[in-house]
Amino acid sequence: MGLINPDFQTLPELFSSVFTHFRTSESKFPIARKINGVYEPISYHALEEEVRYFSAFLKQNGIGPQDRVAILSENRPSWYMADMAILNLGAVDVPLYPSLPPNQIEFILTNSGAKAIVVSNMLQLGKILSIWQKLPELTLIVVMNRLDEGMEDVTDLNHAKEQGKKILDEKPWFLDRAPLNPDDIATIIYTSGTTGVAKGVMLTHRNICEDVKSCSTIISLDESDCGLSFLPLSHAYERTGGYYLLFSCGASIYLAESIETIALNMSEARPTVMFTVPRLFDRMKMGILKKVNADSQIKQKIFYWAVKTGESYHQQLNKSGHASKLLTLQHALAGKLVYHTIKHKFGGRLRYFISGGAALPQKMGEFFQALDINILEGFGLTETSPITHVNRPEKIKYGTVGPPINNVEVKIAEDGEILLKGPNIMKGYWKDEEATREVLRDGWFYSGDIGEVDRDGYLKITDRKKHIIVTSGGKNIAPMPIENLISDNPFVDQVIVVGEKRPFLIALIVPDFTKLKEFAAQEGISVGTQRELIEHKSVQQIYEKLMRTISRQLATHEKIRKFMLIEESFTIENGQMTPSMKLKRKAITTKYAAEIDKVYNALNMVYNTE
Repeated sequence: MGLINPDFQTLPELFSSVFTHFRTSESKFPIARKINGVYEPISYHALEEEVRYFSAFLKQNGIGPQDRVAILSENRPSWYMADMAILNLGAVDVPLYPSLPPNQIEFILTNSGAKAIVVSNMLQLGKILSIWQKLPELTLIVVMNRLDEGMEDVTDLNHAKEQGKKILDEKPWFLDRAPLNPDDIATIIYTSGTTGVAKGVMLTHRNICEDVKSCSTIISLDESDCGLSFLPLSHAYERTGGYYLLFSCGASIYLAESIETIALNMSEARPTVMFTVPRLFDRMKMGILKKVNADSQIKQKIFYWAVKTGESYHQQLNKSGHASKLLTLQHALAGKLVYHTIKHKFGGRLRYFISGGAALPQKMGEFFQALDINILEGFGLTETSPITHVNRPEKIKYGTVGPPINNVEVKIAEDGEILLKGPNIMKGYWKDEEATREVLRDGWFYSGDIGEVDRDGYLKITDRKKHIIVTSGGKNIAPMPIENLISDNPFVDQVIVVGEKRPFLIALIVPDFTKLKEFAAQEGISVGTQRELIEHKSVQQIYEKLMRTISRQLATHEKIRKFMLIEESFTIENGQMTPSMKLKRKAITTKYAAEIDKVYNALNMVYNTE
């Protein structure tokens, strides 16, 4: 069926049409969350009432059109409710990652001029209270969890909704308003800031609505579908794809408890579609292979035969549009013996994963496709609302992010930069005209990504423009393809390649310590700490061999001359990864600057400058 209402121009129009369509439905629901170990649905009627009550409360407390209201919360039903309530007033919501420290929250609230904030719990409230005196424009704080007695100047959400209900009982017309303009700002999303200070991306109702409409023509959804949400709603990718798109088609959204419980939650929610990031596929692949390798020899042989059969089957399909009769029969048998069991662990109903946020290694996509699990890789940026490209279910080309969605034009600049144009392109950066002029020129958005378009119109991203390494010898090197080669090894968890203004490249590698400890046990290596483990000669030889192997696939100036094994993972908590799981190169190279210098100083004595 697709969109409940294909003609919505603003997000409140979208919400209203879906609520009207399902208002009397008892079997359909928009959101389900875990309570006492069981998924419990929230009805359309209950959600709509809560949205109205909270809107009335906000309006009574001075929130009006284009006022900024922040949301600082983990994914939970009240996030959706608060978002809808804010947007229904014509106000602008400002989502904040719950992992942000107080100083970054202070910057965003000050920069956006937020008048109110909705926070999830006492931990997040504590952050706000620690900086509140520096935020003269912030006059209202609402907490989703129940508050302790004696908390003045702060309102809990239940009380806010009760107040809103009383207002509407007395004044049923209270929420009547002038219609929104589609070009009004709906949200200001602050970019992750991998290279500097976060900028506020202004997305209008038109931007987001047009993106949802275009995506709905590619990712076929209806009210029989459901998704499992675990990526932060603060991120444009989950918000547009995993929230607005699903809601607009009448699909149900199940909230995952955490990233650690995704496997369990998938078996319970049985999603048909799931928006995710490549890092999750790493975990899934490791989990699958770990179980296989613990099975009997015969089961292992059957599994690897099934993978090889799947690879051959899809290679023939991609090449000629059909597979031989024998291979088709073998593929069907592999489905019964292997693919069915693995898909059952994902709930048994999954039609496809949609992958974004970072590059999906081609071999990873092909591995899952060989198991009859399709991943549709896409591309976009916060500034593009965010989706501009996605692979098509009928033709998936791993190693590419697919063709553009409807209404998006693509052009490759002379230096390889990807330029984009369409109704989903942001209005600009909040209070930053200079930065806006840098990326919006002559009607085109300069993405900062380097890429190429193949003969089928599928876009291949080769790197970020600002990530291009220029060596001291003047060689321009894209690190991402090299990093993908390294990270394809099971002993590698994370990697970044460095070499800016240096004579050659080195790699900083976070090992997969689970795999290393298994190796150590098999080899009889006895060490006390992770540091001793990564310094052990046999472990070092694993990575030396890896560097030699990938060197055969690289040009001379692209070869990795040395590697460093890093004991601590790059994480959001230590500031080396953005909330959307991209590595912060500058933060990582700054932290390990002394060690990097030491490696180069030692190697400069051996290698000549290129």
